[in-house]
Amino acid sequence: MRIIRSIRSLLFALMMLSVSGASSAQVLVSVNFGPPALPVYEQPLCPAEGYVWVPGYWAWSPVGYYWVPGTWALAPEPGLLWTPGYWAFDDELYYWHPGYWGPVVGFYGGIPYGYGYPGTGYYGGYWRGRQFYYNQTVNNVNVTNIHNIYNTTVVNNTTTVNRVSYNGGTGGTTARPTPEQQAAARQRQVPPTSDQRQHEHAASTNRNLLASVNQGQPPIAATPKPAEFSGRGVIAASHAGAPYKAPENRAAPPRASNPAVLPENRPVNNPPRPETERHRTPAPPPEVPRPPSASERENAPRGENNPRPQREVRPENPPHPQRESRSENAPRPGKEPPQNRPTHPDQRTPPPNRDEDRPH
Repeated sequence: MRIIRSIRSLLFALMMLSVSGASSAQVLVSVNFGPPALPVYEQPLCPAEGYVWVPGYWAWSPVGYYWVPGTWALAPEPGLLWTPGYWAFDDELYYWHPGYWGPVVGFYGGIPYGYGYPGTGYYGGYWRGRQFYYNQTVNNVNVTNIHNIYNTTVVNNTTTVNRVSYNGGTGGTTARPTPEQQAAARQRQVPPTSDQRQHEHAASTNRNLLASVNQGQPPIAATPKPAEFSGRGVIAASHAGAPYKAPENRAAPPRASNPAVLPENRPVNNPPRPETERHRTPAPPPEVPRPPSASERENAPRGENNPRPQREVRPENPPHPQRESRSENAPRPGKEPPQNRPTHPDQRTPPPNRDEDRPH
């Protein structure tokens, strides 16, 4: 089954390569639990003409998911639009498909990023020659600084409260690439700019942007320019897109709430501890090495156990409380030892011998 899953995952990655055009190294970024919902935040003002809105997203690092704030970024060259990256579920794993620049916006998983990205296509603006025109309906632009504007209502089909941030799987979007989007993936693609890469790196070093810390509500949700995480224009998320749920594989450590169970289990696994020896001694039943003759020998030498060679067997039994109780119980039914004592040279035998000497 594992081989079949590996083949399926490889085929899925190759298929998505043809759709997203991303490098194989990036596609192989996979996680066994999905990212949090998209947080709710306002879009900062567009800083100047030529900037295109790049929506925020959850990225992955060795310490968990972290939020990469949405920002206004300069296109590498006029005529290029941004296709956002997205997470996609397949065969119990979530794969990341990074965004890219291209002449046409391609498939981005049906994720409702907002501000011109309702889940398919882009309605936030378009290029006319070397000028970019902004749709004021979905963009926060200052008409004093930016004059290339227009107004077009964008119909958002994702009106539900769910702000899911991944495609496929339980609760994810169900969008699939259309023929047009597949054709767009075969066109020229340009990777993120150096400013965008710096922006993502800066986010990865900010502990407050970790989902485990901000609970899905990052304090820096959007910035006016890449890597500007402080100052005027930085926007914090108003609230999380959905109640934050810690991943299952990380919820296991809090099981420390049962500390009483762990100490009890440790002695069983650690044979060097004396407590384990006590638990293990009952395993070889002490009653097996007790032949009837041995019990009789034990009754007589109660007062003189040192000279008896059988005393060598008892050093193993003193730490065992049950052996002591059994040795005591053995002589009780046999309180006949007084009859056997004359046969041994005890201290009490001399008196009867003296009486026999007196008549003579």
